[in-house]
Amino acid sequence: MLKRGSWRTRFGFYLLAVGSACGLGNLWRFPYVVGENGGGAFILLYVFLALAVGAPLLIAELMLGKNTRRSVIVATDVMGQKAKQPFRWVGRLAVLVTVVVFSYYAVISGWVLHFMTQFFISLFLDVEGAANKTNLAALMSNGWLQLMLASAHILITVVVVLKGVQEGLEKWISYMMPLFAALVAILLFKSFSLPSTPEVMRFLFYPDFSKLTLSSLGHALGHVFFTLSVGFGTMVTFGSYLREEDHVPTAGFRVALVDTLISLLAVVMIFPVAFQASNVPLTDPALMFEVLPRYLLGIPGGALFGLAFFVCLYLAALNASIGLLEVVVSNLVDRNKKMERQKATWLSGAAALSLAILPALSSSVLKSVRINGRSLIESLDSLLINWLLPLVALGILWAFYKGTSEKEKEISFIDREKFVSYSMYSHWIVILKWVAPAVILIGFLLQVVALFQNVY
Repeated sequence: MLKRGSWRTRFGFYLLAVGSACGLGNLWRFPYVVGENGGGAFILLYVFLALAVGAPLLIAELMLGKNTRRSVIVATDVMGQKAKQPFRWVGRLAVLVTVVVFSYYAVISGWVLHFMTQFFISLFLDVEGAANKTNLAALMSNGWLQLMLASAHILITVVVVLKGVQEGLEKWISYMMPLFAALVAILLFKSFSLPSTPEVMRFLFYPDFSKLTLSSLGHALGHVFFTLSVGFGTMVTFGSYLREEDHVPTAGFRVALVDTLISLLAVVMIFPVAFQASNVPLTDPALMFEVLPRYLLGIPGGALFGLAFFVCLYLAALNASIGLLEVVVSNLVDRNKKMERQKATWLSGAAALSLAILPALSSSVLKSVRINGRSLIESLDSLLINWLLPLVALGILWAFYKGTSEKEKEISFIDREKFVSYSMYSHWIVILKWVAPAVILIGFLLQVVALFQNVY
């Protein structure tokens, strides 16, 4: 049996776990989901769910990985054997969702890569020439260019993951995260100086509960799981690399807390710029790529600011992509002990590239394909994140809960040196057994009701 890799340092784990969580989910997806769901009230709902439901599930997935020392497919198989229940489908569905999300995520990451390079070129062009280069419509009409950009992004991700846990993932993230943090700080300072900021702050932090819809609970849950990487098997994989002395609840809660804070920073950073550019709240997934470049090129120093913004966005996209691809690779290696990591990585990258063809062509060759008024890539995002991901997360939770004895849960959760872990343990068990399943099922049913209302 091959020796299981592990994190060189605890800080390395935190960097990668937070980096995986703080991807385009925070900087691209969360702002427009907030805009769609009315602002402040949705943010309150999101923060509550992230800490009350997302963090406990994240801890459970890390614990599942650490206790089994395997990725999600093998880990759920082990839980199924112990509980004598059929959990085989859970891990396989998690990996399937992961590879499909990575495929369309690569297309969006390709958009970011395109605008990043164009803003760099715009430093040497006149404003009119730069505006033509950063035109979203031109990019959207060229599906093959989108596929090439997605291929480049997948290739970059593959090269990092090929190196393994310590030499690839941990080392890369340790270099990248400080740069990411510095860029976020610069962009926050710039955003707070815009005239639109006071109005945006009222929209974001003065809750109007009348703006919530039947789908808001499902959308908030889906995004909590997406941004925390819960339900993909990512945290099961990362947990399998933890050292014996690492206390899982502490690690899980810290990752959830930092990720939630970065989500809030993301909307504060992006919303003022988007509102200043379009004079409407950010509600369209493509709006950031349409109005922001045009606006930034029209202000003094905008080309340099735009370059910093899209570099920051691309680093976030790459962070999350590394985590997603590592899940697929780790599961392939765990399932087939004869398969080398290098071969598994290239196979996973090739599978993601094949699946990326349809979303890459969704705005050109396949632009006539609309599902409930949405493009193919928007429909994929909604189906996977709002509908499938919470159900997969529920399946992994149930496999962990039924396949792990009460004694094993208690030993894994309680730290003898931290008295608070004794009191928190009972709350964690209640959330896993009753609260999380109830909230997920209610959110799912409310979305079904909303869907029927829209249809009829």
